[in-house]
Amino acid sequence: MKRIVVFASGSGTNAENIIKYFNQTKTAIVTKVLCNNEHAKVFERCKNLNVNCLHFKKEDFYTSNFILNVLQKEADYIILAGFLWKIPQNIIDAFPDKIINIHPALLPKYGGKGMYGMNVHRVVKENNETETGITIHYVNANYDEGAIIFQAKTALNDKDSPEKIAEKIHILEQKYFPKVIEEVILY
Repeated sequence: MKRIVVFASGSGTNAENIIKYFNQTKTAIVTKVLCNNEHAKVFERCKNLNVNCLHFKKEDFYTSNFILNVLQKEADYIILAGFLWKIPQNIIDAFPDKIINIHPALLPKYGGKGMYGMNVHRVVKENNETETGITIHYVNANYDEGAIIFQAKTALNDKDSPEKIAEKIHILEQKYFPKVIEEVILY
């Protein structure tokens, strides 16, 4: 059974969905959630699911090997589920093609630094897009530029607000993210 460590920064709905999904399989198990935001709701979700959630600071991530050491003990795969910091090169090098992210748009559109959550949905709306979706991709040294694993689309209409777009994206994330992770692990 493979071990997954999830990185999250916020509410943790994707982390929760991934934990619940893999609790029902023999493919993998979420061993730990790592979070850079001590006030994130993901801590409560992890507590309710009996999964250890560790808060860490920037220096733990960027100027020491603390997080790398945790990952080397606990992870075969790393999943970014609403995690907002760029992954340091030492972690990318230690886990080649083993770090997977989900992005709330159809990359290469609307990717890059600062393009997450409602920031993405507002720009999608402002540009009058007729469709948007999710992109599940490998992580490399640049924001949202790793090889694409999977995309799913949803139609938009001119009445869709950024909040409505967010709802449509959330549905796709919940439906596809754990299944695609499992396919990558099994492949």
